[in-house]
Amino acid sequence: MERLSLPQLRVLQNERLKEQVQYVYQRVPFYRQKFDELGINPASFKGLEDLGKLGFTKKADFRDNYPFGLFAVPQTEVARLHCSSGTTGKATVVGYTADDLQVFAEVVARSLAAAGCQPGMKLQNAYGYGLFTGGLGIHYGAEKLGLTVIPVSGGSTDRQLQLLQDFQPEVLCATPSYAQVLAEELKRREIPLEAINLQYAVLGAEPWSEAIRGQVQQGLGVRATNIYGLSEIMGPGVSQEDAEERGTGSYIWEDHFYPEIVSQETGEPVAEGEYGVLVLTTLTKKAMPILRYWTGDITNLTYEHSHKRTHVKMGPIRGRADDMLIIRGVNFFPTQVEDIISSMEQVSPYYQVVASRRGSLDEVEVNVEIDEVLMRELGLEALTDEVVQQHDCLKTLKGAFAKKIKDNIGLSMKVTLLGFGQLPRSEGGKLSRVKDLRNL
Repeated sequence: MERLSLPQLRVLQNERLKEQVQYVYQRVPFYRQKFDELGINPASFKGLEDLGKLGFTKKADFRDNYPFGLFAVPQTEVARLHCSSGTTGKATVVGYTADDLQVFAEVVARSLAAAGCQPGMKLQNAYGYGLFTGGLGIHYGAEKLGLTVIPVSGGSTDRQLQLLQDFQPEVLCATPSYAQVLAEELKRREIPLEAINLQYAVLGAEPWSEAIRGQVQQGLGVRATNIYGLSEIMGPGVSQEDAEERGTGSYIWEDHFYPEIVSQETGEPVAEGEYGVLVLTTLTKKAMPILRYWTGDITNLTYEHSHKRTHVKMGPIRGRADDMLIIRGVNFFPTQVEDIISSMEQVSPYYQVVASRRGSLDEVEVNVEIDEVLMRELGLEALTDEVVQQHDCLKTLKGAFAKKIKDNIGLSMKVTLLGFGQLPRSEGGKLSRVKDLRNL
């Protein structure tokens, strides 16, 4: 299936999409009302060529239909429920039939295989178990591939490090920020890489950069790849980077998820390779099928680098449409700061962007840590503005960083240098690198 010719793949996608449109019209009142308002007749729906007529499903639709309004099967046929924490008081609830769970395990197994995992390896799963889809999603996919799963869940760094040494797993699954923490702790505790057996790290659930990849690979002695997913569509396993093709994008499993890239402003499709909002349609999910879900993730799609498989690749997430900050008329994605950090020496990959408002003027502050080596060279344990002013090298570093931000992003931002370790670290879950105090 991963090497199916594109004409054959399009035929399969077309058939599955037409079936899905008729299925949701018959079973989901939300879509039936939507289709009727749009004048769409499922019986004459032509498939992929008519996909753009369906409009979008957005996050608000989950909230408005909480908890089970988007389900297409009776609750007696729902084998599992997951949900994510809601930013507006209501969680996003998702459900799976027994067949859906088999598909979930299949796409995760594919992803882990692409990441370099092989049957018989041991996998330490540091994603959180419970209502979050990550822990159990990885767990059952790993078992399907034939791996031995160590279900340690997130956090408990002491225990994570102990198990890495005692159980000798070849694979670590975690958020990239928590993988950074584990790499740092190995170094801080002077645990040599020879004491562990990791070969691969499968990282996801938050955006990350090549700088973070480099730190994790060096600190843990692994090949680190990105796994992408979202609860509304399935969970982890929607797309995956190949271990031998790192940096060229992540394969989307197109036989189960049909991807589009559309303009954030108009909702119209953009040309292959151009950046826009990723939109996904589930082609095989039965408990809660979703058509044209507006993910909010800014990325691109291309077949240019699809060498080992025929499926399309999505690029790294540049930011989120709904996380975009408009500062003094300039559109700004906080991950742009990460790109600048990766090009600079003497700073760590840890940062935090804080947006605030003074009177009617928006301001942005970037807090960034200097690296551990520079801290030791200067004999410092922590940094304050006063300490920075006492060291010419720190004043120069601060000025250079602020200038790069201005030159590359077009905004003047206050830069605050912090000592290594002063910013919050992940405890196994997602790490928020943005504080928008304007909305509080």
